[in-house]
Amino acid sequence: MILKAGTMLQDRYEILEKIGSGGMSDVYKAKCHKLNRLVAIKVLKAEFTDDANFVSKFKMEAQAAAGLSHPNIVSIYDVVDEGDIHFIVMELVEGITLKSYITKKGRLDVKEAIGIAIQVAQGIEAAHEQHIIHRDIKPQNMLISMDGKVKVADFGIARAVSSQTMNSTVVGSVHYISPEQARGGYSDERSDLYSLGITMFEMVTGRVPFGGDNTVTVALAHLEEPIPLPSLMNPGVTPSFERIILKCTEKKPEDRYKNAAEVISDLRRALLNADDPQVGAEILKEDPLSETRPISRKELDLIKTRSDGQREQKKPRNPGEWRETGPGHEENQARKVPEGRGGRQKAPSRQQDEDSETTQLEKVLTGLGVVAALLVVVVVIVFFSRLGGLFTSPSDKGTTETQASRETETDGERETESEKEKETTLSQKEVKMPKLVGDTQEEAEAKLDALDLTMQVVMKNSDTVEKGVVMEQADAPDSVVSRYSKVVVTISSGSDKILLSELGIADMTLETAVRLLEAKGLKAVVVEETSEDVEAGKIVRMEPEDKAALGDSVTLYVSTGPEVEVTPVPDLYGKTENEAAALLTEAGLLTGEISRAHDASVPAGQVISQGIEKDTDAELGTAVDLVVSLGPEPPKTQFLASLQVTYPLMISFGPGAESSEVQILIRLKQTVNGKVTYTKLAEPKAYSASTMLDIRLDHIRGADGVSTGEVEIVDLTNNVVLTSYNVNFVETEV
Repeated sequence: MILKAGTMLQDRYEILEKIGSGGMSDVYKAKCHKLNRLVAIKVLKAEFTDDANFVSKFKMEAQAAAGLSHPNIVSIYDVVDEGDIHFIVMELVEGITLKSYITKKGRLDVKEAIGIAIQVAQGIEAAHEQHIIHRDIKPQNMLISMDGKVKVADFGIARAVSSQTMNSTVVGSVHYISPEQARGGYSDERSDLYSLGITMFEMVTGRVPFGGDNTVTVALAHLEEPIPLPSLMNPGVTPSFERIILKCTEKKPEDRYKNAAEVISDLRRALLNADDPQVGAEILKEDPLSETRPISRKELDLIKTRSDGQREQKKPRNPGEWRETGPGHEENQARKVPEGRGGRQKAPSRQQDEDSETTQLEKVLTGLGVVAALLVVVVVIVFFSRLGGLFTSPSDKGTTETQASRETETDGERETESEKEKETTLSQKEVKMPKLVGDTQEEAEAKLDALDLTMQVVMKNSDTVEKGVVMEQADAPDSVVSRYSKVVVTISSGSDKILLSELGIADMTLETAVRLLEAKGLKAVVVEETSEDVEAGKIVRMEPEDKAALGDSVTLYVSTGPEVEVTPVPDLYGKTENEAAALLTEAGLLTGEISRAHDASVPAGQVISQGIEKDTDAELGTAVDLVVSLGPEPPKTQFLASLQVTYPLMISFGPGAESSEVQILIRLKQTVNGKVTYTKLAEPKAYSASTMLDIRLDHIRGADGVSTGEVEIVDLTNNVVLTSYNVNFVETEV
């Protein structure tokens, strides 16, 4: 329902003007006469008022959000029914939406984006503490007030988390929707953090990560496609902030931040350190086994394999080899007794402990005696073998050398077997890295999976490597890495360049070609050139001809037709009519229409201005219009106006631009004799972007006979008109 200015609701709220419109409601600026303050009123559109369920939902969700009170959340004051009108009374925030701010600036500076993101995250955190999920976080629902405060608005589709709403149907705007919302599954606080991540991506790149011809295409992209790296679109994005964006936009909720408080903490760290390795990283403990954690199937199989091997080594060759009596009998018997489920073995008696200690001592003494005997035997054998060598024949010596050689070979074989055993032991903890470069992602993943390694994928554009193929691997082939570790592999995401040759631009009109290039994320630059073969207005060629990356400029050369003979137009200013006509004839040009006007600076009869500026190339035979002076006109009256306003520059430059300095010009714009003219009202001056500009103009002199005009505030730094004010001129006698 459209309300008119002056309409009273509840005998309390006076409608002043309409300030916005959404999918299901219109928003008005109003005045609360009871509390004497300005408010915003959101009125449910007429097409929804007949749906009782929808109206109930509209009111229920507004009442749930009304309990929120936070500096970064737009406050809800009241939920009211008046006949067929259902509306919510909210805090009025004077300012612009973050979406409009991004559109106006193109993209934001990283520090400014982080400052805005912290405020938004604080508002989201406050809502989550009250078990309220927004479910539609996007720049359009974030308001930047004139004092730089950022507030999250429109909790109209937020709802209190309860068992009835945990698996509610998908809601939210498709360009900012989380994967779980897109598939209509469970969504919680981390869904808002995903949408916040998309918003942060848009702040620093000026665009959303996924586009498409329809909502289904965009939703599928959120489910399947990786988020592009913001730094590829804006090299100024710091590593810390990029990691925050990527962690917020992980496909699986469990891989994102657990809550908004963690996001705020990392954002503050990123503000202090552009490349803090702790920002966006998982917290790893020094001893991963010191905490209880789940054991994977692979780890369980490895443990089982090792334990079976150890049992095999300890197991005797034949069961009969276990001695039932003698030293160690009690120990062997104890090994045979299995533990009951949940029970314990009986502790041996004190006598058994003493016997066991005696047995062990006997074993040690026996072992030492055997070793000593062996050493004596070895010494004797060596002594006599060397002594006997003095009396051996050459043939015997050769036999001895052959035997020694065989012994050496045997020792070498033993050493080789020892090395193999060592290598086998190391392979249980470490593996050799295979060569992955050139493999497809599936092939590389299969290789790593066979070695109990996990692949961590990094996507990167490449003009030479096919999409889906491994470009780089962090660990070199044949290098030794820990089993179950993560292996960073860079996969080609294909070329990020657009094939211009396939667009068929040469056959398009200039207007169509420009629109197509801009739709593809390219900039079109038009240059005119003569052509004997191509019709005027048609595209002759373009540069580059083959490929262009997003954001690149493509130059379109447009035909002006065959080359014509031209001549420079002479300077006619200050010449008499006859002199001007003679100069035009000499240049091969014609005298066009002659008009006359008063001019105090040019004597009567002389040329004030010419239709084509001097030194401009004109085709032979072109007519040049002239304006001839009638001399000064005595002034009779003046047209005067005044203006007194205050304009806050921050509304144009945003909350993060306090340190910026801009050149401001104040000028008068009027239409005089069908032409727009500008009159400088004040000399350009440098101001801080946070200045409240106080304009006091008591005597604005306008053009004679013109009763209206506009006073414009111009940003000379960016060549933009920030705002303008209409003024009326009153004719005053001199």
